[in-house]
Amino acid sequence: MRDHGKHDHGKHDHDHSHCRHARERADLADTGLARAEELCAARRQRLTPIRRAVLEALYRTHAPLGAYELIAVLGEGGGKTHAPITIYRALDFLMEQGFVHRLASRNAFVACPHGHAPDELVAFLICEGCGGVDERHSPALTRAVSGMIAAEAFKPRQQVLEIVGLCGHCREVG
Repeated sequence: MRDHGKHDHGKHDHDHSHCRHARERADLADTGLARAEELCAARRQRLTPIRRAVLEALYRTHAPLGAYELIAVLGEGGGKTHAPITIYRALDFLMEQGFVHRLASRNAFVACPHGHAPDELVAFLICEGCGGVDERHSPALTRAVSGMIAAEAFKPRQQVLEIVGLCGHCREVG
């Protein structure tokens, strides 16, 4: 798989090879993949080669990827070209297992090494400059949102907060 150090994300394009997002994602890859394999075995689920390849591709890039970007990444270097339905099925499985999150604002996916509970609020800090994503959890924020939800007798299917702006790296170089 090639280095995804450069991306075309708009007017703040710059080299991401020294970007914190890229380093952190790469550092999480081996641990995240091993955790996914262990959890699949414990749950009697199969982390098939395509599911593993999709998850690895998401870990190896600093920015979220859409299904068609995943097809391109997986096909690099003469690799097999996968049908979109194959990628979407792999993503559905990975989301069901808690290994991947979908970012609605980007219609893209990001790997998750944390194993959140279904009712846990997850916040994403999304950089408009480099496309990097930081995943955060705040017990205080979870309590506040849970109180608001309970007051409305609302039953959420998922709790994802997307906050868009510029990361420290992009603010420095921008």
